[in-house]
Amino acid sequence: MTPSTSTAPGGAAGKTGPAPSVKLTHRQILTVLSGLVLGMFLAALDQTIVSTSIRTIADDLHGLSHQAWVTTAYLITSTISTPLYGKLSDIYGRKPFFLTAISLFVLGSAACTLATSMTELAGFRAFQGIGAGGLMSLAMAIIGDMVPPRERARYQGYILATFGSSSVLGPLIGGFLAGQGSILGITGWRWGFLVNVPIGLVALFVVAKVLNLPHTRREHRIDWWGAVTIAIGVVPLLLVAEQGQSWGWTSTRSIVCYAIGTVGLTVWIFVERAMGDEALLPMRLFRSAMFSKMSLLSVLVGMGMFGGMIMIPLYLQIVKGVTPTRSGLLMLPLSVGMLLSTLMVGRAIRKTGKYKIFPVIGSALMTTAMLLLHYRVQWNSPLPETLGYLVLFGAGLGGCFQVLMLALQNAVEPKDMGVATASATFFRQMGGTAGAAIFLSVLFSTVGDKIGAALRAAYRTTGIQAALHDPAVRSDPANKPVLDMLKHPQAAGVNGSGALDDSSFIQHLDLRLAEPFRVGFTDSLHVVFLLVAGVMVLGFLVAVWTKEVPLRRVSGLEARAAEERRGPASDSASDAPLPQG
Repeated sequence: MTPSTSTAPGGAAGKTGPAPSVKLTHRQILTVLSGLVLGMFLAALDQTIVSTSIRTIADDLHGLSHQAWVTTAYLITSTISTPLYGKLSDIYGRKPFFLTAISLFVLGSAACTLATSMTELAGFRAFQGIGAGGLMSLAMAIIGDMVPPRERARYQGYILATFGSSSVLGPLIGGFLAGQGSILGITGWRWGFLVNVPIGLVALFVVAKVLNLPHTRREHRIDWWGAVTIAIGVVPLLLVAEQGQSWGWTSTRSIVCYAIGTVGLTVWIFVERAMGDEALLPMRLFRSAMFSKMSLLSVLVGMGMFGGMIMIPLYLQIVKGVTPTRSGLLMLPLSVGMLLSTLMVGRAIRKTGKYKIFPVIGSALMTTAMLLLHYRVQWNSPLPETLGYLVLFGAGLGGCFQVLMLALQNAVEPKDMGVATASATFFRQMGGTAGAAIFLSVLFSTVGDKIGAALRAAYRTTGIQAALHDPAVRSDPANKPVLDMLKHPQAAGVNGSGALDDSSFIQHLDLRLAEPFRVGFTDSLHVVFLLVAGVMVLGFLVAVWTKEVPLRRVSGLEARAAEERRGPASDSASDAPLPQG
């Protein structure tokens, strides 16, 4: 699929004549979209498969205490590489870097299947993350190139629908593979990485064939010092976010990470200011109030999204006792809510051209869902009620997720499309990492006291007293730790982190003895739900105080072609002024 143009396709350097119209038909856009969806599906599916099977992997590789590093290594490299992909693709074109991202991801996946220790697996996941950093952000940037902002949400919905389907398929596939001793002589969990290889090869073929968009190369310096300093700033902060609970938030290692991260980010800001337009993330973009506020809102929505999507499975697995695979299925209402909301928002934006109202409504819905989970969901609440709140939360995410990307893309010149798209992903991921660290820290630090309080409160109840005198309960070894604990009810308590490290014992307890643990976990989750609601209130206020800027009616390709026709003196290729306030 090649649009009618005399500009070199697929990122080729230079141009052979005046830039013509590069408007693509709906069919051409869908053809390119097929390749983008495959690439994005790789990263989304892998993430959910690994999160479901990580416990089995850690047990098999005898490295349960190192399992966090497998996630941390992937997160660090994917986060750091995201803005680099955005800037380089703006200079040299999207296609070569999208193909590079897929190739690196496939090679990293194949390497992960060969890991013989958790240390090796963490290294291979870090390599895999370098590819993952470009998959989602470049897919969204390419859509920004092809489709005008007013039409863009319609097509971004397809990509987000793929993300939703992967969130359902991932836990099912991961749970099934982790449960198999071996398949064709290969350990079951290794297939969770190996499955990426055929999908990735198909994606490479499709993208190489259909992604032939025109690109005019402009000579630029590459901001390598910006890449180095942002890595120095972000990596220590990501490390302490992931490891702070085990290290201690005020430990020497944590404080060193805080210091290095602060210095690194400070130096990075000075480097970016000095680089000007050549910067990895040009500071001039933040002169736009829309860009600044939408970046902040991306951080807050990332925190809220990860807060909800991490805590709900814990509630389902620990309190309700469902398997990881089934908990993935029970998250389907959230995905359905997000998908339906995304499609409805896309159609509404296409029809009206208005978009500010949707992050306002979306953040309000996410706040409402968290407050309902805080006040209404108890350890014994019926599942349909909880799942209904998940639909509400997903609908709120759908109202925010795509619109923030759209607003950031609309807030910059077409030449900065890749930078804007990568920054949206970067800020959302940083918010998600910070949110996960903060919320899990709160959960770990409060769950022990909450369970202890629930045990003391339950000690005098009829149910516990009956269980204590039941011979069948007393003779069951699974109940012994709790029975010993209840010999001294006023001192009853558990180590919160230990309970979360291995909560499987709760499922083997007599139901009467398990109840205080479920109550305690739920009470601790209530604290987190309230904090997430507070974060989303801030997001709501940011969305309300953001001034809407009209959406451009031309795509990034059309805008750049118009700029080439007008010549260097052209200030803008859009049919509306770029927002600066």
